[in-house]
Amino acid sequence: MTEALFDTTAPARSGRGMWVRILRRPSVIIPLAALGLLLLIALLPAFFAGLFGNGDPRVCDLSRSIDGPEPGHPFGFDVQGCDVYANVIYGTQSSIAVGVLTTVLSLLVAVVLGTIAGTRGGWADSVISRLTDIFLGFPFLLGAIVVLNSVSERTVFSVSLVLAMFSWPLLARLVRSSVRGITNSEYVLAARTMGLSWWRVVTRYILPNALAPVIVVATIMIGSVIVSESTLTYLGIGLESPAISWGLQLASAQSKFQLAPHLLLFPSIFLAVTVLSVIVLGDSLRAALDPRRNT
Repeated sequence: MTEALFDTTAPARSGRGMWVRILRRPSVIIPLAALGLLLLIALLPAFFAGLFGNGDPRVCDLSRSIDGPEPGHPFGFDVQGCDVYANVIYGTQSSIAVGVLTTVLSLLVAVVLGTIAGTRGGWADSVISRLTDIFLGFPFLLGAIVVLNSVSERTVFSVSLVLAMFSWPLLARLVRSSVRGITNSEYVLAARTMGLSWWRVVTRYILPNALAPVIVVATIMIGSVIVSESTLTYLGIGLESPAISWGLQLASAQSKFQLAPHLLLFPSIFLAVTVLSVIVLGDSLRAALDPRRNT
């Protein structure tokens, strides 16, 4: 009876309805569909690579080095005579994996620290805020270059871990700000008055209503992380062989660009479409969740 009186689940229900309305917008559906296709390619690279030719990125013929597109090989051949299409398809897996894994790791750290800082306050808030300031003092790419140079093996996981190390502070600040803005809301105060535990109040009433702006920023972060990974790999500091990624393909294409522009063109198109889809999706979500545009 008391719970019905306060109706603390109303914000969560309205939040679910809001997300349903947002997901019906064309500006969200189109980039979401593109990202869904790219995610499907990343999960099933062998199937999509096999649509043309043998589909094996490691089957190479040096006699076909830098040959252009032809039937069965729509993207042509690279310097080693490997099928560019198969390499671009398999590169989707590594590049998207780094973007998603880095963002998920950053988001987990940010939600834990930001929620503690936003709800507890006091010394916990001070310690976490100072820790955040320390990490924000390191330039993102410079810090990643320094750490990656000391890593013995640069795999998808190790690169993602290093990038996440310098990505979580901004998300943590956003979580803290969002949580603090909701902590004193009427429905949260009502839940506390009912004697609910801190854990239940946070997981049931605070986080579901505080994470909307965080999810928007995290979505955009996926695109920036993919660009950062490609940049670091292009510079020879990110992923390394035998991994397959768009950054590695761009790095190997730089010396042959004038003779074989297709080496640079097709990985760049996939990279641009992925990043553009992520940014458009993030901007659309931001506009839909902005209360000033919904009034």
